[in-house]
Amino acid sequence: MIVFEAEIERYEKMGEKTGWTFVFVSADIAQQIKPGCKKSYRVKGRLDAVEIRGLALTPIGEGNFIIALKASLRKQLKKEEGALLRIELEEDKDFKIEMPADLELCLLEERHNMESFMKLPKSHQNYYINWLNTAKTEPTRIKRLSQIVTAMDKQMEFGEMIRNAKGK
Repeated sequence: MIVFEAEIERYEKMGEKTGWTFVFVSADIAQQIKPGCKKSYRVKGRLDAVEIRGLALTPIGEGNFIIALKASLRKQLKKEEGALLRIELEEDKDFKIEMPADLELCLLEERHNMESFMKLPKSHQNYYINWLNTAKTEPTRIKRLSQIVTAMDKQMEFGEMIRNAKGK
């Protein structure tokens, strides 16, 4: 378990990360957690007294990473931008996201859609699954299922699908 302190920061303007609240994880620390890895991976441990599992370490270049802090997590921590966090991290090797049954059924209707989904990196599959699972209403979930199937038909990555849906 790697232990360090970091300040909670916020991106004002940073492309798709604009407005994100995060903690910076230097390349040195990231290398201690998972040597040789420069792609996103999951970690577990503690942020202050709050236990975390399956949180993504997201690369930002030059071997450095960030951990995005959603509002619900900041609320648990009772901290905002500028506050200092005590962080204990290790790689979460047990983290797995299961494909929802309704998504699997929809993708299997057209074999090439499932093949497109399975060709995506695991992290991109997880973006789709997490996005689907955060739908708060049944109509929203159905709309998202439809968008995912269309994206797979067009062999789109998650970001492309989101931008396409927003008309960009």
